Amino acid sequence: MTESPYVLIIYYSRHGATAKMADLVARGVESVTGMNAKIRTVPPVAPITQVAAPPVPDKGAPYVTMDELENCAGLILGSPTRFGNMAAPLKYFLDSTLNLWLSGKLIGIPAGVFTSTSSLHGGQEATLLSMMLPLLHHGALIVGVPYSEPALNETHTGGTPYGPSHVAGLDSNEPLSEHEIAVCKTLGIRVAELAKQLS
Repeated sequence: MTESPYVLIIYYSRHGATAKMADLVARGVESVTGMNAKIRTVPPVAPITQVAAPPVPDKGAPYVTMDELENCAGLILGSPTRFGNMAAPLKYFLDSTLNLWLSGKLIGIPAGVFTSTSSLHGGQEATLLSMMLPLLHHGALIVGVPYSEPALNETHTGGTPYGPSHVAGLDSNEPLSEHEIAVCKTLGIRVAELAKQLS
C-alpha cells in the first residue's frame, strides 16, 4: 500500500511553544484535501560528558528519520530562537543530511519555517532566515506567508512574511495570539497546497 503524500514538520522545542506551533501548522496542512501532516522532533544535543537522550522521546512527537525526510512531499522546520539562529539540535540534524543533498532528494519540494522567541525583538526573522539556508542548499522551494493573510497586517505579537513567529514571553507561557495561530495555519495550507500540486 502506498502512503499518502505528507508534509513533514520537524521541530525542536524546549518549553513547548514551538511544539504548539507545529500542531497548528499541521492543522493547516491537514485542512488541504489529500494531504497529511507528520510531526517529528529532533533529539537534544549535549556535551560528551553528559548521558545521551533515550532513542524514543518520553513525550511529544517521535524523532524524525532520514527515510521520512527523503519521502516527504513538503517540509516545514520549526525552532526556538537561539541568539538569532536556529537551536543547535535542529542544526545538528540538518548537518546530518549530506546524503540527501548528494542525491538531490529534496530538490523542488516546497518548504517553510517557523519560530518562537521569549521577547518581541528576539531575533525571529534572523532565525527564520537561518533555517532557510540549508533548505536553499537542498534545492527546496521556499514558501512564506503573503500579506493576503490579514493577520500579518493586524498582528501586535508575532507573524512575519518569512514564516510564523510567536512571542512566548520570558517565562515561555504566553499563549499564541489569534494572529499567530492564523499565520501558523496559513503556512501549513500553503506548503500543503503546493506539495499537492507538485506531487
